[in-house]
Amino acid sequence: MLGKIVGGYIGFIVSGGFFGLILGAYLGHQIDVARSKPITVGQQQRASNSFFITVFSLLGHIAKADGRISSDEIAQSEALMNKMGLDASSRKRAIDLFKDGAKSDFSIDQTMQDFMEACGRYNNLKQQLLNYLISLAMADGNLHFSEQNVLERVAHHLGFNARQFKQFIEMIKAQSQFGGSSSGSRQAKPSKYEITDAYRALGVSADDSDSQIKRAYRKLISQNHPDKLIGQGMPKEMVSLATEKTQEIQAAYELIAAHRNS
Repeated sequence: MLGKIVGGYIGFIVSGGFFGLILGAYLGHQIDVARSKPITVGQQQRASNSFFITVFSLLGHIAKADGRISSDEIAQSEALMNKMGLDASSRKRAIDLFKDGAKSDFSIDQTMQDFMEACGRYNNLKQQLLNYLISLAMADGNLHFSEQNVLERVAHHLGFNARQFKQFIEMIKAQSQFGGSSSGSRQAKPSKYEITDAYRALGVSADDSDSQIKRAYRKLISQNHPDKLIGQGMPKEMVSLATEKTQEIQAAYELIAAHRNS
C-alpha cells in the first residue's frame, strides 16, 4: 500500500498529470507485491549465511579499528561464540571471519554491498545487524571514536541517517540499563534517571502520550521478535541478543507504565 501512495505521488509530481499518477501507483504496487512475497528457503539460507559473515567480519574490523585488538575484545568475541553455542566447525569459521575483518585490506564497502544484496529487503535484519554491532562494540562500557566511525559507515550502507544512528546508540545504551529484569522485580522507587533511561530505551519522550509510547513499544517488540527474525534469515544461534533486547524493552515499558499510573 505504501508503495502505491509514494509511487502515485512521485508520478503525479514528475509528470504533472493524471497519467503519471496512475503509472506511479502501478509501479508502487509492483514494489509492494515484490516486498510482500514470502521468503523462500533459499533466500532464508542466503540471508542467514550473509548475516553470520557480516557480523563476525565486522567485529574483527571494529576490534582492529584503533590499531590493535585488545584482550578484552577477544574475550568479548569468545563470549559471544560461547553464548551462541557454536559447534567446532562454526566456531572456527567465526574466528576466521574475525581475522579476515581485522586485515588491512578488508573492505567495509564490499562486505556491506554483499549483505545488502542478500538482506536489503528485510528491514528488521538491517536494524538487528546495527543493534548487534553497537551492543558488542559497547560491551566494555565505551564506544570509542574509531569504533563509532566504522559503525557510522555501516549505518550509511544500511540506509540509516545520522539522526537515526545517534538514536540507535542512545536507545541501546539506555536498554542495557535494564538487563532484562521486569519492573515488578524492582524494590525501590525508580529514580528520575531510571525513568529517563526508560523513555530513551523506547526512543520516546516523556511528553509523548500513552498511545504513542505503547505504539513505539509494540514496534520495538515486533522488530525483535525471534520467530520473525528467524523467518527473515537471522541465524538461530544469533537470536539470543534480540531476545535479551525484548526483555529490556519490556522492562523499560513496564517502568514507564507503572510510573505514569502511580
